[in-house]
Amino acid sequence: MPIHVPTVAFIGGGPRTAGLLERLAANRPEMFAGALDIHVVEPFSPGSGRIWRLDQDPGLLLNSMAGDVTMFTDASVVCEGPVADGPDLAQWAAEVAAGSLPDAPVLPPHLLAQAAGLGRSSFPTRQLHSAYLEWFFRRAVAALAPQASVTVHGDSATELAPGPAGGWLIRLAGGNTLAADVAVLALGHSDAEVHGRSAEFADFAARHGAFHAAPAYTTDVDYSALAPGQDVIVSGMGLAFIDLLVLLMEGRGGQFVEKDCGGLDYLPSGREPRLWAGSRRGVPYHSKISAELRGHAPGPARFLSPDAVSGLLAGHSELDFRTQLWPLMAKEAAHAYYLELFTGSPERVAMDWAGFSASFARLDWNSAGMARLVAAAVPDPALRLDFESLDHPLEGTPLERPDSIAAAVVAHIERDLNLRDGGENPETLALFLGLLRVYMDVASIVPAHRLTAASQAAVHSWWHGFFSFMDSGPPPHRLRQVLALHRAGLLEFLGPGLGVHTQESTGLFVARHANGSQALTAAAFIEARLPAPTVANSANPLLAHLHASSLGSEQLLLTADGTVSTGRLLVTAEHRLVGRSGEPAEGLFAVGPGTSAWASGAFARPGSNAAPFRENDALARKVLHTLTAHADLALLSGRTQS
Repeated sequence: MPIHVPTVAFIGGGPRTAGLLERLAANRPEMFAGALDIHVVEPFSPGSGRIWRLDQDPGLLLNSMAGDVTMFTDASVVCEGPVADGPDLAQWAAEVAAGSLPDAPVLPPHLLAQAAGLGRSSFPTRQLHSAYLEWFFRRAVAALAPQASVTVHGDSATELAPGPAGGWLIRLAGGNTLAADVAVLALGHSDAEVHGRSAEFADFAARHGAFHAAPAYTTDVDYSALAPGQDVIVSGMGLAFIDLLVLLMEGRGGQFVEKDCGGLDYLPSGREPRLWAGSRRGVPYHSKISAELRGHAPGPARFLSPDAVSGLLAGHSELDFRTQLWPLMAKEAAHAYYLELFTGSPERVAMDWAGFSASFARLDWNSAGMARLVAAAVPDPALRLDFESLDHPLEGTPLERPDSIAAAVVAHIERDLNLRDGGENPETLALFLGLLRVYMDVASIVPAHRLTAASQAAVHSWWHGFFSFMDSGPPPHRLRQVLALHRAGLLEFLGPGLGVHTQESTGLFVARHANGSQALTAAAFIEARLPAPTVANSANPLLAHLHASSLGSEQLLLTADGTVSTGRLLVTAEHRLVGRSGEPAEGLFAVGPGTSAWASGAFARPGSNAAPFRENDALARKVLHTLTAHADLALLSGRTQS
C-alpha cells in the first residue's frame, strides 16, 4: 500500500506563515524524519499576503524604521529550537543594493533605488517591505527542501471539515480540496460584514445618496466618489487616518514642499476633499522617535518579572488587570523612563539615581509617597511621568470653540514632535522601549486564561489601544504633513470624544463634540480604522463556515453585565482551535490578530526576544510533534493491516 506522507496546510500565507515555515525548517532535523508535504493557501503573494502586498499605493510607509524590522529568530529569542539569524530590513536592503546577497530578488528600478537609499532610521515603503517578506518566504521554503515540499495555492479556503480517517479536509474557492493531517489558520486581519452601528450608517448613506466607509483596510476602500472640496467627517486618528491622508492628498496629486525656514507646505492639486477628523482622544498617535539613549542600559525586569507574576498567580485564582497587573506594568515602564532621565540627563533632576531608584522600588505605583518622591527629584513638572495625562492629552483644555480645538490639537502635535523628533529628549525613547518590553512580557509571562473576564476585555481594548497610541504611531514627517494640511485648509480637527449621528431631515451625517455642541454636518463619513475582530460577522468565508459549523467559536467572557463576546476566534494557550462544544480540536491551530491569544504581530525589532518568534518556534514544534504522532499511527495501522 502507498506510504502516507504527513501533510500540513497553512491557510493564509502572509508573514506569520513565513515565520512558521522558517521555524519548521529549523526544528525539523531534530524532531521529524522523512518526507513532509506542506501546502500554503494564499490568494495574494506568499510572504507578504494581503496587508503587505506589493500592489498598493507607493506612498504608503511602514510605521517602523528599517533597522527595527526583522523576520529572523536571532540570538535574543528564548526558544527550544535553534535560532537562525539573518538580515533585518535595513541590512537586507543594503545587501540587495550592493549585489552581495546570494539569493537577492530582482527588484524593479524604483524599489532598487529605495533599497540603495535606505538607512537604519529610514521608514521604508510598504512595497519594499513586501519584497523583503516575499524573499524571506522563498528562503524559508528553500531551507525546507529537499525533505519537505511546499506547494502554494493561489486561492482562498472556504470550508474546513474533519477527514474521514482523521486530519482535515479544506475546500478551496476554486473547487479543489486539500487533505492535511494538521491545519494552521493564519488569516491575519480579516474583513467584516458591515454590522452594528456601521450598518446603520451604511443604510442611511444608501437611502440619502451620501458616502460612508465602514471600518476596513484603508487602501482597499474606493474613495473615488468623494468630490474635490467636499466636507468629509473622519472618525479615528490612528494609522488608518494617516494612510487616508496619503491616499486623498498626495494620492490625488498634491505635493508637500520644504520651506526655506525648514517648515513644510502643502500645494493642493484641487482634487482633494476637506477632512474633519476627530477620535476618542482627538489627536493623532504619537510620532516615532529619532533620539538615542544616553544613560545606563536597563537590566532585567524588576517589577513585572516572572517571579512577581508567579507570586500573584500563586495567591489568586484570577488576576485583575487594573489593580494587580497594571501597577507592575506602569512601574516597570516608568523605571525605564526615569533611568534614562536620571543617568542620561542628570542636569534635569535633583537627586542621584541610586537614591531615587531605591526609594522608587519601595513605593507603590501611583501612591502619595511615589508622587512626593518624583516631585522632589524632578523639578520640571513636564518631565514627571503621568500615564493618565498621556492617555487623555486634551483633558482640561478649553474646547468650546472650533479655533480652540484646532489650537489645542496643533499645540499637542508640535509638542510631540519637539519631544520625539528633536533628539534632545531621549527619555521619550526609554519610555517607548519600556512600554514595548512590558507589552511583550505581559504576553509571555501572564497566562490569558488566568485573568478575570473584565481584565481580558481591558487588555484587548484599553491596554492595546494605549500601547498603540504611544508606540505604534507614524513617522514624524507624517505629523508635519498633518500640520501642513491643516494650514492649507484641507484638514480640520473635531477634538476628543467625537460622536457621529445621522439627520434624516437633511440626509447628512452630524459630528458632535464631547460637550454636545454641533460641530459639522456633511454628506460623507469615513470610519478610519480596521474592523474589530469578529467571527460571527466575518467576511472571510472560512471563518463564517467555522462559526456556522461550530468547529470555531467566539471567545465569550462572563462579566458583571452578563456574557460578552470579544469577537475573537477562541484558541487554547497552544493555539488549538476551540469549537462551540468547548473541546480543543486535534491538529487544528490558529494564530494571529483575530484570535483570543495575546496579540504579538508577525515581525519585530531585532534583539528583543520578540513574542512572535517565541510563539512561532513553540507552534512549529507542536506541529512537528503532531505530525510525528500521525506518522507513527499510520505506520502502526499499515503493519496491523499487513
